[in-house]
This record gives sequence, C-alpha cells and structure tokens, in this order.
Amino acid sequence: MKPILRLDGICKNFGGVVAAKDVTFSVLPGEVHGLIGPNGAGKSTLMNIISGIYTADKGSVFLDEKDITQVPPYTRARMGIGRTFQVPRFLQRSNIRDNLLLGTDLGNQMGYLNSFLRKKGTDFDAELQELLEIAKISFDWSNDISGLPFGKLKLLEIVRSMLGHPRVMLVDEPAAGLNNKEIEYAMDLLHLASKKRGIGVLLIEHSMDMIMDICEDIVVLNFGEVIATGGPEAIASNQLVIEAYLGGEQDD
Repeated sequence: MKPILRLDGICKNFGGVVAAKDVTFSVLPGEVHGLIGPNGAGKSTLMNIISGIYTADKGSVFLDEKDITQVPPYTRARMGIGRTFQVPRFLQRSNIRDNLLLGTDLGNQMGYLNSFLRKKGTDFDAELQELLEIAKISFDWSNDISGLPFGKLKLLEIVRSMLGHPRVMLVDEPAAGLNNKEIEYAMDLLHLASKKRGIGVLLIEHSMDMIMDICEDIVVLNFGEVIATGGPEAIASNQLVIEAYLGGEQDD
C-alpha cells in the first residue's frame, strides 16, 4: 500500500534548539499512526511542517507522492490535509453552523459563500447528523460557539475536519481536557475516519491507553529524533522509549 503522507529527512532548528533531525516516516491511508514522545520532543513542530505553518530547513513532505514542501498552508488544506489543534480554533462570535460549514468549503473547493448557500441541504445535514450522533453532541444551532464546553469544542473540531473529506488528518492531543466518555467518542470518530472513510490519521496524544488502543503504527520522538517505530506491543516494550519517558520532560 502506498503512503498517503510521507516525510523524508525533515530537519528543523530554532536557533540552537533541534526540533527535528532527519525525521522520516509514512502514514498509510485507512490507518491511525501515533506520534508520541516527551514534551519538547518535536511533535507539534512536525505537525506544523506537514501543514505548512513552518518550513523545514531540510527534507521533503509528500502527499500522494507529490512533493508539497514548498506549497502554502491553504493549498495543502485544499489538497486534503486536515488538522485539529491542542486548543480548538473556531471563528469566535459566530454560530456553530457557520463554523462547521467551513469544513465543507475545504471538501468541495467552491468558496465559503457557495458552501454556505449550497451545503445546507440533505448531504451536509445527513453527514453532520451522523458525525454528531457518534460524538454524542447536541445543541441549539443558533448558539454562539464560544459558549460551548471545552469537551464539545474538541469533538466538534474533529467533526469539522472530517466534513472537509481530507486525505489525511493531523490530530493534536484530542483526549486532552476530555472525560473518559468524551475520549471514547473521539476514538469512535477517528475509527470512522480511518476504517470507514480510508483517511490516514496522524495522532499526537499523551494518553498511552488511547495510543495503544487505536494506533496500528507508532513513531516515537525524543529531542527531535525518531528513536523507535513499530506496533503498540513493540513500542511498549522498547527500552529506549521507556527511558525517554522516564528521563524527564521539558516544554513542547
């Protein structure tokens, strides 16, 4: 199976700090790949390089084997790279529906106004209802999105990304701030994305239970370097991984 996303020799320094050093790995369609490591290991930096927020000092990023290293972030989003963040990002002082319609704009590449006018019908509503049922979310559509609880915002960000029909989703700490039930709902959404829709998922998460439960393959970073790759069982017993997690942490 050909990878949907591939990083080849990615390097990134911030002054004297090495955030990524010769990082190479792939994400396959229909699978959840974990990206783990202590705080400060370089995980979020790689997400920013993949999505185009940062430019790599060296190395290449490929989407469907097309080199997108120099492609701007907005074009990468339209090419099929979806993203969620540690802290959910929505248009404040705007209602919930308008925020979710932005996801359909990416999926259909027809502009926000057209998506607003044309995607209020059966297709959008049916897909949205399916996703909201999985996430166990209900609300008044007229509510200001800033008034929703943090857990619902985290889940809605995954929903919005899926509405864009991405080829690959970059999901940054979806379990952070969620209760156990909400974590289950997040995992259900990611399972639907990968197994039913064939989306490749790259997941940053500190909850090892979630990582071990949902990931087929795991990449472990420490001080910007890949120190281990493999399935959950191999990673859980890897001595280098154990030492990295027990050896202290610094800010990411």
